[in-house]
Amino acid sequence: MASYVAYYRVSTTKQGIGGLGIDAQRHSVITYIANRGELIAEFTEVESGKRKDRPELSKALAVAKARKAVLVVAKLDRLARSVAFISNLMEAGVEFIAVDCPEANRMVLHMLAVVGEYEREATSARTREALAAAKARGVRLGNPHLGNDGGALSRRGAAVRQERSARQAVELAPVVRSIWAAGVTTYAGLAEALNARGVPTILGRTWSPTTARRLALRIG
Repeated sequence: MASYVAYYRVSTTKQGIGGLGIDAQRHSVITYIANRGELIAEFTEVESGKRKDRPELSKALAVAKARKAVLVVAKLDRLARSVAFISNLMEAGVEFIAVDCPEANRMVLHMLAVVGEYEREATSARTREALAAAKARGVRLGNPHLGNDGGALSRRGAAVRQERSARQAVELAPVVRSIWAAGVTTYAGLAEALNARGVPTILGRTWSPTTARRLALRIG
């Protein structure tokens, strides 16, 4: 039976923990692995596919290489829409599988990466052209009320963050309680355990004792 390390990625915090993006990816991965092997680790990243410095992916690759496991993703574009990135990954000595194309050989993976990179660049070009055309028509870009609303936008942003923090506390309560039950007694230990599970904060960052304490207090 093979060992697998799962890597999930979403581009925005709104798609993060509890989001449909993660749920759908995890369902695809778990379904694929069933009767094929054992899932030994999971890592979740909230980061744009354009960036290559992804710490959670680096951790996933390190575990996969150390345990001689297969890195598995739900879709190829969860790794990156970059030919160079896919090429470097394939040379890293870690076997990986994209569930949406499990039988693809190296040539097919390169071709899919080329298509993904083209689509990303085409989308960016269309966005730039649309913004330039709007500006030429005299459309004022950005939020005209920013800085002139008496702080209303800032307060709404704070309210949204508080709502997300509260929702995350509910979703992570079983995980945190299981960590406490396993003998962890400090906020530093809680932060380390959450990071080991590949769970990001609502901002897509790693946990610190301070953020772990806030989470624990919300859970009660």
